Amino acid sequence: MTDRSDDEVELLTTARALCDRAQPGERIEVLLSRGTGTTVKVFGGEIESLTSAGASGAGIRVIRDGRQGFAHCGSLDRDVLDDTLAEARDNHTFAEPDEFNGLAEPDGVAAIDLDLWSEAVLGTATDRKVEFALELERRVTGIDPRVTSARSTAYGDGWSVFALASTEGIEVTSRGASCSMSTQPLARDGDETQTGWSYDAGRDPEALDIERTAAEAVERATRLLGATKPASSKRTILLEPRLASMLLGIVSGMLCGDAVVKGRSPFADRVGEQVAASGLTLVDDPTRTESLAADRFDGEGLACRRNPLIADGVLQGFLHDSYTARRSGTTSTGSAVRGTRSLPGVGAQLLVMEPGTRSFDELVASIDHGLFVTSFAGLHSGVNPTSGDFSVGADGILISGGELAGPAREMTVASTLQRLLLDIREVGGDFEWLAGGDGVCSLVIDDVSVAGS
Repeated sequence: MTDRSDDEVELLTTARALCDRAQPGERIEVLLSRGTGTTVKVFGGEIESLTSAGASGAGIRVIRDGRQGFAHCGSLDRDVLDDTLAEARDNHTFAEPDEFNGLAEPDGVAAIDLDLWSEAVLGTATDRKVEFALELERRVTGIDPRVTSARSTAYGDGWSVFALASTEGIEVTSRGASCSMSTQPLARDGDETQTGWSYDAGRDPEALDIERTAAEAVERATRLLGATKPASSKRTILLEPRLASMLLGIVSGMLCGDAVVKGRSPFADRVGEQVAASGLTLVDDPTRTESLAADRFDGEGLACRRNPLIADGVLQGFLHDSYTARRSGTTSTGSAVRGTRSLPGVGAQLLVMEPGTRSFDELVASIDHGLFVTSFAGLHSGVNPTSGDFSVGADGILISGGELAGPAREMTVASTLQRLLLDIREVGGDFEWLAGGDGVCSLVIDDVSVAGS
């Protein structure tokens, strides 16, 4: 197991001391964090801004007689922490009692041995960080003459350390560091303009792929130039891994315990039923060390673990933190997510799809009358998380006779999430780890209403 750093030991010692002040009948949980972030933004070959700032914080829960109080602060000063504990105690007196309120208890699941730290991030000089951003902008504006500028071109990195302790015997720490770059090129053809984007992230600045990021951003900015509004019809849609991740991220929200216990999930009471095509297998697995989103502990200090959600189209279960687990008469799945400013909630941490066999080009060739969707608009506002109704704006490239045809825009894609899952014809073999952490593939979905002109 990785030895604790001095920062981790210091934070854990402070958290323990606060927990030791619990009064009779009182349960206390303390989450402390410290970190620093740097962001370089450039435009027109010049530095637009350079910021570097540190942040610290604490979130303290106090539970007694079923009443829960919470308070947070932006300092690790002992006097401030004392005041925050007192505030949490005071807040608990105004809370309504809830028999399911409580802290997570150790469950015996061992955490993966994972080192998220990066000396490469900490050791990169500021001048080098500026060079990354400037080089990305130069690449972006040098690929295609239709790209006239690149907005929001930036390099960023940061590190953080956290410690969590509770009167229930949980004492955990973790630390991590990462870096990223991003850009939004503007392409112009006559009076028409289109914006693209791309980004990359990792734990080593020198491993960031500037060439791929630039090329991808330019391709996304130029591929919809000259787009028209197609006639309305039923089409087979093709979602690249990034958009498949967005879609399945919404589905995973419907498989969270809070949505289920509140009667707001269309998948409640459907465990063991076929809810998707047999080709879809989806798990929430933050133990996948290949991913940037891998982690050792959830927001309540329980070990992260692999949680099957859908296997060959069959619903396997739901994600729970300790609260929703108590309400549901089950156990936590180690799926609490939070920051120091918030109470724990339930959420997927690292979605992973099981890949199929065919490449993206082979998927395109298999579609006679379709649409390669390149972007969704209003994805979250256009989806009803209770009913599953799905109606969002979309841009993309038409597919005709197994080939990419002309670009199309100003369309509306409509269905229900339940129907989209069942109508998945194929999961692609083009598995990739997204910079956000998820491991996903392209999806081919049949018989979707695409409204245009």
